[in-house]
This record gives sequence, C-alpha cells and structure tokens, in this order.
Amino acid sequence: MTSFWKGERIRLRGIEPDDWTGFMRFAEDEEHLGDLLNPPRSAEGFRAWTKEQATATPDGDCFQLAIETVDTGELVGAVGSYHADPRAGWFEYGITIGADHRRKGHAAQAAVLLLRFMFAERRYHKCEARIFAHNEASLALHRRLGFVEEGLLRDRVFLAGRHRDLVVMGILSDEFAHVHPMREA
Repeated sequence: MTSFWKGERIRLRGIEPDDWTGFMRFAEDEEHLGDLLNPPRSAEGFRAWTKEQATATPDGDCFQLAIETVDTGELVGAVGSYHADPRAGWFEYGITIGADHRRKGHAAQAAVLLLRFMFAERRYHKCEARIFAHNEASLALHRRLGFVEEGLLRDRVFLAGRHRDLVVMGILSDEFAHVHPMREA
C-alpha cells in the first residue's frame, strides 16, 4: 500500500526544524514575484518558526505541510488549509512552490493530495482559494484543477505601492471528485 500523502513526484509531510532555509527561500521568491512584501526576517526567525511548526498541534483542520520531491527528498514548497469552517463545510487553502521548482507539476499534485484529504476524509463540501489577479500562473493552475472563478475583490490588497485585485476561486467536493477520482487503496 502506498502512502495517502505521496504522489508520483512529491510527498506531503510535516514541517521539520531543518526546513528553515527552504522557507526563507520561499519568502524571497514570493517577494520577487510581487506576491508578498514583508519586512526582512532573520535566519533565526525562520529557524524559530519552523521549530514551532514542527511541534505544533493542528488547529482543527487548519495546518501547513511541506512539499518534498519523492526522488531526492528536496523541500520544494508548502501547502496548507486555512480558515476551516466544519459546520458550514468550507475551507481555504494556499500553496507556494519555490521558484526553481515551478511548472513541474508539484503544485497540482500537492493540491490534489490536500483537497482529496479534506473532501474525502474530513468531509468538507467546498474549498476556496484567493489569488492575486496578476498571478496568471496560479489562476491557470486552479482552472486546470477544476476551480471556478467566483468573484473579484477589487483593490483588496495593497502591494508594491498600489492596490491590487484578488480573485476568489472555489471548487465543490463533487466537482473535485469528478475531475480527480479517489485512487484505490
């Protein structure tokens, strides 16, 4: 039997204290993409954060996982569920892939593994993703995964000196199951 958390090229796992350099790289990559601009953070800050994540208990169905390659075990990104509302049956998720590892299918595989868990095992009905309108690659990825554009939040975020739009995309559990059927155990 193969692990539920393993795809062809990637596996999802808990964050380890030694992952701090990868997360520091991801933060730099997001800044270069124009997706996030935060004050510089020290290496010690990243070390402390990953150490905390490594021992953290998930907050209900909100958690973050590392994405690593199956062949080399290299950390290539992170995926997580956020703002889960089990009563209403929806959650948000987010994903980041390091610049050197984009456009290799890692994000799609990681998203499918996470969504399969949340829909099939945790019984959620809907997933939402909020994506910067200028991030064409992420919008295209989510369309390929079966997400539907549900709305545009105009001037929702302030970034790089100006307001930017945010696209809300969503997928329902039955839509996901139609495009990504459960694999046999």
